[in-house]
Amino acid sequence: MASSPTDAAIALTRLGLGARPGEIDRIAADPRGWAMGQIRPQGAPQPSGQFADTAERVAQYIDYQSDAGRVRRDRRAAAPATADAAPAPSPAMPDAADPQAVARREARQAARRDITQDTAQEFLARAQLGATTGDGFAERWALFWSNALTVSAAKFASGAFVGQYEREAIRPHVFGRFEDLVLAAEQHPAMLLYLDQARSVGPDSIAGARRNAGLNENLAREMMELHTVGADGGYTQGDVTELARALTGWSIPAARDQRQPSRPQRARRMAAQAEPGPNGFVFRANVHEPGTRTVMGKTYPAAGLAQGQAILRDLARHPATAKRLSRRLAAHFVADDPPPALVARLEAAWTGSGGDLAQVARALVDAPETWTPQPAKIKTPYDFIVSTHRALGTRPQRIQPLRQALLDMGQPPFAAPSPEGWPDTAADWAGPDALVKRLNWSRAAADLAQASDPNAVAEAALGPRLGERTRLAVARAESRPEALTLLFMSPEFQRR
Repeated sequence: MASSPTDAAIALTRLGLGARPGEIDRIAADPRGWAMGQIRPQGAPQPSGQFADTAERVAQYIDYQSDAGRVRRDRRAAAPATADAAPAPSPAMPDAADPQAVARREARQAARRDITQDTAQEFLARAQLGATTGDGFAERWALFWSNALTVSAAKFASGAFVGQYEREAIRPHVFGRFEDLVLAAEQHPAMLLYLDQARSVGPDSIAGARRNAGLNENLAREMMELHTVGADGGYTQGDVTELARALTGWSIPAARDQRQPSRPQRARRMAAQAEPGPNGFVFRANVHEPGTRTVMGKTYPAAGLAQGQAILRDLARHPATAKRLSRRLAAHFVADDPPPALVARLEAAWTGSGGDLAQVARALVDAPETWTPQPAKIKTPYDFIVSTHRALGTRPQRIQPLRQALLDMGQPPFAAPSPEGWPDTAADWAGPDALVKRLNWSRAAADLAQASDPNAVAEAALGPRLGERTRLAVARAESRPEALTLLFMSPEFQRR
C-alpha cells in the first residue's frame, strides 16, 4: 500500500501522541508498519524508574492501615468519659502530653505522603515516556485500556496502587486476550479497593454469619456496565447481585494474614486463610457466598474463586462486549461519532479472534477509515501537554508544574472523576473556559521553550497537516513565544 508524508503525520497524531522532530520523515516510508511493529506480545512499554511493585506497596499499605488503627485507638483513649468532661483533643492535634501518640500520628502522615509522592513520580515517569517514546501507538493503546478499566487516585486507597495497576495489570496485557486483561484488572488491589470489593462479604458465608457485614455490588455493577457487556447488554439487577455474590472473597492481603495465630486461634485462622494470587490478590474462602450462581441465563456451580473467574471470562467473551468496546475504540482513535464500517471491522476482528486485542489493534491500523486526512478528535489535556513536549523535543522535568497544568485544564493526574474514566469527546474538552486554560498553558510553555525556529517546529510537528493559515500565522508572529503559542493553539495541533 502506497504511503506518504501525510499518512506519516496522520499515524503520529491520530494513532500516537504527536510527532517529535524528524519523526514524520523517519516513518514516512511505512507508517502502517510503524504502528504494526508496536503490537507485541509483551504489551506496551513501561515507564522507567525504580518504583515499588504491588507486593511492596501492599506491605506499605498494611503498615499505613495499622498506623491508622493505632491513631484511632489513641483518639478513643483521649476522649472524655462523660459529656461534662473537657473536649477531646482535635484529630489534627493529638494530645501533646502523649509523645507516643504524636509519633504514631506523624508516622501515619509520613507514610501517606510517601505513597502519594511515589504515585506522583510514577505519573511523571509515565508522562516522560509519552513525551519521548518511539512507540506512540502502543502507548496510546495502553492509555485507552487504562482509562476503559479505570481506577482513580481521587480515592487514596486505590490511588496507593494506581501506578502498580497500570504497570502490572494493564500494560503487559494490552495486546493479549481481553479476558486476561480484564481478569488482571478486576483482581488487582487498586480495583478491589476503588470499588469497595475488599469489603464485600457473603451474607451466608462463614464470616457473614458471625459479623455485621454485607454484600457490596460496586465491582459487579461496573464489571458489567462499564468493563464488559454494557448497560444495554441484556443483564438485569438480579444478574448484578448474583455476580456480586460470586465475587465475594476477592480481596487484598491484611495484617492478620502475616501474623502467626495462637493454638486456640489456629482452627479459625485456617478457615479464614487467604489464598494468594497474582499482583497482591487474595481469595478469602470464609467470606465467599456459598452456592451456585446464575448470571445472564447461565448457571455456574459452586467453585470458590473459580466461580467468579468463570463468569467474568464469559462476560469478556460476550458479543455485547465486543460490540461496545469496538465502538469505544473507534470513537477514541478516529471520531466522536465513529464510522459504522470501522466499528464493524473492529467487532469482526474481536469476535473472529476470540477477543485477541493484537488482532483488534491490527484491524484498526489496517482500516481505511483510520487514514482519512480530516481530523475529528480533540486532544485531552494530558495528550495536549505530551504532544507539545514531543513537538519541542523535550519532556516534563518536574511533577508539580505538570500536575498544576492538568488540574487547571480539568484532568488531574490518575484521578478520573468516576468509574467511567475520562470523557473522550470534543464537547467535554473544547468548551470556552477549557480553551482559555489551554491558551494560558501554551503561553507559559512557549515562554520557556528553547526552540530557535518556530517555523521548523511547526513543520516537524505537523508536516503536511500544517495548513497555510497556521503556517503564515507562525511565520508572521512578532516573537518566538507568540509563534509557538499560535502553533500550539492551532486547530491542526489541537486536533488529531
